[in-house]
Amino acid sequence: MKIMLRGMGAGLLMMALLLAGPLWMLASGAVPLDRHWSSADRSPAGLAPETSGTPVVQVYAARAFGWRGAFGVHTWIVTRAEGEEDFRLHHVLSWRRPTVVSGVDTPDRAWFGNPPTLLADYRGEAAAALVPLIDAAIADYPAPDRYRAWPGPNSNSFVAWVMREVPGFEVALPVTAVGRDYLFGEWWAPTTSGSGYQLALGGLFGISLARVEGLEITLLGLTFGVDVLRPALKLPGVGRLGMAPAVAGHDRRS
Repeated sequence: MKIMLRGMGAGLLMMALLLAGPLWMLASGAVPLDRHWSSADRSPAGLAPETSGTPVVQVYAARAFGWRGAFGVHTWIVTRAEGEEDFRLHHVLSWRRPTVVSGVDTPDRAWFGNPPTLLADYRGEAAAALVPLIDAAIADYPAPDRYRAWPGPNSNSFVAWVMREVPGFEVALPVTAVGRDYLFGEWWAPTTSGSGYQLALGGLFGISLARVEGLEITLLGLTFGVDVLRPALKLPGVGRLGMAPAVAGHDRRS
């Protein structure tokens, strides 16, 4: 009986630790619940390059809409090939079938009221080399007709898949990108930054160690972590507390 009670106590403690961050995000008003999607702000943030015709690859993250934003972010990829004028936005949408949507769009607009954060910015020759590889990886995405908010496959699972498939497309996704650790039946893979490796079981449990991400532990799809390279503590729901991460990318002179 005592062992059972101890087990229940440990389980309740773990759930309290996992949910403390998301509950704080809701209680603090950081994730508003009183907006309707049809009237939410979708204005650009001014993070996309103004010059036209040059190759660009960017990655953005913004808090998910509604209560899901207390747990994590929605991520998307933006590309522009050599000589093109328009940006193409690639992401997964839960209400679409197939779920993968790629098309001309504003690259850096708010995600239904939540401002975007720039995670990666490749320009010039580096971007030109990545664009066709990204297009090929998107075409091979293994779950175009499946969506599950937790633990995946979802929008973050899609972005993480593309990064792992494309050599040189190395971007550390935040711990709030719930679903990034869903490995489509695999249990061992490089981290999305390409600087280490992770063990993940169905997107629910896992551990990773990498130069860029640091040490991260996933429990029930929510992740704790410590970044030593750019000192920070990472918490479920809240995200990163400490030094800001570096924006991935190179050859940004164009």
